Amino acid sequence: IGKVSVVDGSYLNIKITTPEDFARFFPKGFRIGAGYDVHPLAEGRKLILGGVEIPHDKGLLGHSDADCLVHAVMDAILTASGNRDIGVLFPATDSKYLNISSLILLEKVFALISEQGYKINNISAEIIAEKPKLAGYIPKMIENMADILKTDRNNISIAATTSEGLGITGQERAIAVHAVASLIDG
Repeated sequence: IGKVSVVDGSYLNIKITTPEDFARFFPKGFRIGAGYDVHPLAEGRKLILGGVEIPHDKGLLGHSDADCLVHAVMDAILTASGNRDIGVLFPATDSKYLNISSLILLEKVFALISEQGYKINNISAEIIAEKPKLAGYIPKMIENMADILKTDRNNISIAATTSEGLGITGQERAIAVHAVASLIDG
């Protein structure tokens, strides 16, 4: 058959086998949610991402300011906390949200989850846009959201990528964002 060998282990090699193990490594109330948003690009609109106005020949089309970064982050936070999505909370059929800053809506989402006893553990978002280049604007986007969500800037990560010319984002017809949020009991 074969020779059996013993290998020294390491306490750094942590495995989760029992519910007690899980509780040791994840804070009480640890929850994860995902969000996605996409908006078409249109002439005559401002391009706003993460509350930052970015110079571009087109902007995002939508009922509010169409900030798809903040929208995806809000949906990630809302799904992590067990709430309904932004389409239910802030419907496009309600005129009070017409052209509203998505940062104001983020404040409302944060107030809701704070009342539920949650705080932000971390957020990760990826913007998918062929143009414009966004790297120089990302620190301000992080600052805007961290200030509203009352969390350290290091708890928010934003990346930007292209679709290499493929699909509606690659053809510069839209910008999309995927986001994940984790919450913990506050």
